[in-house]
Amino acid sequence: MGAGTVGVVVPLMPTTVFLILAAFCFSRGSDRLHDWLVNHRTFGPMLSDWRNHHAISRRGKVLAGIAMITVLAISVVLEVPPWVLALQVVILAAVAAFLFTRPLPPRDLVRQGKPRQ
Repeated sequence: MGAGTVGVVVPLMPTTVFLILAAFCFSRGSDRLHDWLVNHRTFGPMLSDWRNHHAISRRGKVLAGIAMITVLAISVVLEVPPWVLALQVVILAAVAAFLFTRPLPPRDLVRQGKPRQ
């Protein structure tokens, strides 16, 4: 839970993955903590989007994309070794491919004027 919370403000620290893991662990150990997490004003919607639709919000995708581009740009500016840069490109491309192929949650589709899927 702590790592997910840190990920809200620290670029490249994944938030959703840690919160999904925390929700799973809480569901096995503490109904009170699980209910608190899935009903949380900030964290609840992203957990619900993933659990119900395997979806990632438009805002989440944009912020993740910006973070990935920023990290790559910083690596170029810092002149990291070419093999490190190549490894980053491969990993970030794989993450981006996964991220941007996930559907949008219904609330993002409604804002866009598209019918729910």
